[in-house]
Parts: sequence; C-alpha cells; structure tokens
Amino acid sequence: QVQLVESGGGLVQAGGSLRLSCAASRVSVINYGMGWFRQTPGKERDFVAAISSSGSSIRYADPVKGRFTISRDNAKNMVYLQMNSLKPEDTAVYYCAASRYAVGSSSRVMYDWWGQGTQVTVSS
Repeated sequence: QVQLVESGGGLVQAGGSLRLSCAASRVSVINYGMGWFRQTPGKERDFVAAISSSGSSIRYADPVKGRFTISRDNAKNMVYLQMNSLKPEDTAVYYCAASRYAVGSSSRVMYDWWGQGTQVTVSS
C-alpha cells in the first residue's frame, strides 16, 4: 500500500511562489508515474502536472504552463511542484497521486493512490 503525504501549502499573495512536496512511503516510486491535481469546492479534481517514472516525460495543464514545474527525486521517494507567479485562480486543495503505470497521465482515473491534499490560497 502506497501512502502519500503532501506538504508546503499555505497562503501567498498573487505573484508569489510556493513549492509543494509529496512524500511516498512503504514502497519505492521509481516505477510509478506521478501527478498533481487540484480541486475547489463544487468542482472536479483537475489535472495540473504529471511526470513519468524516469522523469523523461512531463505534462502540464494549459493554465499552469510556464509557471509550474514538476520534478521528482526517486532516491528520496519525493515529488515536487514548484509554483511561481501564482494567481488567485490557483487557489485550491492540491493532491499528489501515484500510478502503477510508468507514464505520467493527465487522467485522474489512471492513478491508484492519492494523498490527503494540501491547501493553497492565493490572495489578490
């Protein structure tokens, strides 16, 4: 059973930056695709970014392209999301997810394990 724990969320002014971290336990994530999703009340959980097991393939949702960067450190069982130039519309609960498949998918149905989420609030 893979366990994921997000951290690094908080309150930041528009234009600021945050780095989210996702720590995996129990198993190595070296063979897993990893992704970040976000959700606001009453909305679906939307894709943000994904990275393949090796880090060779990366995908971003259009609203965050050029502002967010996903990365991973398999030796540490960690995945990161660097968020720059934050906007109020980035406000959401951010979730880390792991997939049994090596590819980093933009579809949430491809993910098998999810963290509990971390709140990101961007003030105007």
